[in-house]
Amino acid sequence: MSVQVQQSIVADGDLITTAEAGTLWGLFCERVRRCPAAIACRDYDPVAQRWRDHSWLAMAARVDEFRAALAQESFAPGDRVAILLANGPDWVCFDIAAHALGLVVVALYPHDTAASNTSILGHAEARLILLDDEARWQSLAPFRPEFPSLQRIWIRDVAANTGPAAADPMARALADVLAGACASPPAPHQAAPGDLAALVYTSGTTGRPKGVMLSHFALLWNAEAVAALIPPQRSDVILSVLPLAHAFERTVGYYLPMMAGCTVAYARSVQDLRDDLVTLRPTVILGVPLLYERMAAAIRAAAAGSLVRRALLRSATAIGWRLFEAAQHRARPGLAVGLLGRILHRAVAVQVLAAFGGRLRVAVSGGAPLDWGDIRLLIGLGLPLIEGYGLTEAGPVVAANGLGDNLPGSVGRPLRGLEVRLGTAAELLVRSPAMMSGYWKDDRETARVLDPAGWLSTGDVAEIKDGRIFIRGRLKDMIVLSIGEKVNPKIVEAELTRDPMFRQAVAVGDRRAFVAAVIVLDAGLWKRFAAEKGLDAERPNHPAGKIEVLARLEPRLATLPRYAQVRAVHLTLAPWTIEAGLLTPTLKVKRDVVQRLFAAEIDAMYRPQQDAGSIRGR
Repeated sequence: MSVQVQQSIVADGDLITTAEAGTLWGLFCERVRRCPAAIACRDYDPVAQRWRDHSWLAMAARVDEFRAALAQESFAPGDRVAILLANGPDWVCFDIAAHALGLVVVALYPHDTAASNTSILGHAEARLILLDDEARWQSLAPFRPEFPSLQRIWIRDVAANTGPAAADPMARALADVLAGACASPPAPHQAAPGDLAALVYTSGTTGRPKGVMLSHFALLWNAEAVAALIPPQRSDVILSVLPLAHAFERTVGYYLPMMAGCTVAYARSVQDLRDDLVTLRPTVILGVPLLYERMAAAIRAAAAGSLVRRALLRSATAIGWRLFEAAQHRARPGLAVGLLGRILHRAVAVQVLAAFGGRLRVAVSGGAPLDWGDIRLLIGLGLPLIEGYGLTEAGPVVAANGLGDNLPGSVGRPLRGLEVRLGTAAELLVRSPAMMSGYWKDDRETARVLDPAGWLSTGDVAEIKDGRIFIRGRLKDMIVLSIGEKVNPKIVEAELTRDPMFRQAVAVGDRRAFVAAVIVLDAGLWKRFAAEKGLDAERPNHPAGKIEVLARLEPRLATLPRYAQVRAVHLTLAPWTIEAGLLTPTLKVKRDVVQRLFAAEIDAMYRPQQDAGSIRGR
């Protein structure tokens, strides 16, 4: 099956096209030329304790400072330079300055482990790195022999009366570097659209991260194609939450806004997100399911203390969902429903949406499926939520729903000019103008996933119906039981973690007789549950505790086929974290690492003497 969609760009007249930009440096120059005084971005000044605006002209001046400083290092076009900063103006300015000199940018995750970032620095053979502070360099310095190509370390935030050069002669304070640069930057390098622009390292959920090579053209084409599906507006304020090291945020939350002339506001932190939403009042937000799950949980928690509030929330959600379905031309709600919807919207939804700033016109979720209950709640209350799909190797966006063509549960239709089809075992194959050039220094793996005709093997099991893509799971993660039945572990895990007592979960059982799960418990809720059931809270894996947990799971998993229901569990109170190497920087569970860590416990669940940990009667 093959689907190819052609759409026309619909914007408000100021979109810079891929052809007009040519390269990322060309895109920036054209945006500065068109609206120098407009607000490019907004960030928070912790010293002055206020938000500050940066015009495109001010950004250009900062870019020139970085260009002049980089020119002094005598790097050649194609050399790699790395960024390890939180999202903000300096991330953007350094990125653009590097592209002006023909350098290839390698972005690192601020929340990743030092060991992981070390591996990337060494593999990419980065020549220079821009870091946020001295503590960051201190965490990387012990691994110095593993990235021998690094020649310069620029540290932006340096404490008074200290000097990074004392610890390493190649480390310098960014302020000193910029102050010592020549007054004017050199002429820009004349890059071609097909030249390598970035190495974007995959999250590493299925092994060592791979360096995806993306050209200027690939990144620009993908951003323009997304703009055709979800037209940006010059008046948009886009709240940047995901790290810019992530290909999705960089393309849709950085290059696309530059194409359209939107303003990007950089959120301070997850902890400050509620305040930032109210203060900045964004019109667009990009997030992963965890962000929307937390939003939904906060809405439910606010209504939990009152029967009246809970009833109003249920009614507003149900009526709002019917009106949403009507707007998508899938239902006819009737006059009474429309009237009731307006009343409930004013009574309930307006207050909820005000917590998001009250102006959101697009909220995008990607990276993993959203919980169906959360989708119905948020959309029912009027949040304009759409899901999309992509992968770094495809530049990264492959498909998305549109605001007027939104079918929750699907990831929408392919971008215009992009082809999809199903291969062996219903694997989704993609062919796109934004395709990667390959994996850095890994021709063998490139040939494995990218065939000579340009079709990329995504590794995702999918279904295509009426031109829409439905992702059914990862091919590698699919559990094939010894009885021959196939189980999608993501579906099982999603059902498990809908219970707030189960924070994280990995379903196992490949080539085994039944499905089991390793589950991280919420310590507070488990303690309360254990007290209610007369269990020892310090011994979650006591047979009595496992029996009670499985009994709690049974009704939640009842909608799954009998062979897909969990029959044994291993419980832990220690959360899986990035620091422990069990989560990627984008908070995805590293399934293979978890299974190795709990290999003995998993084996024990399948031994006959462990029947006390299985649901009785099965």
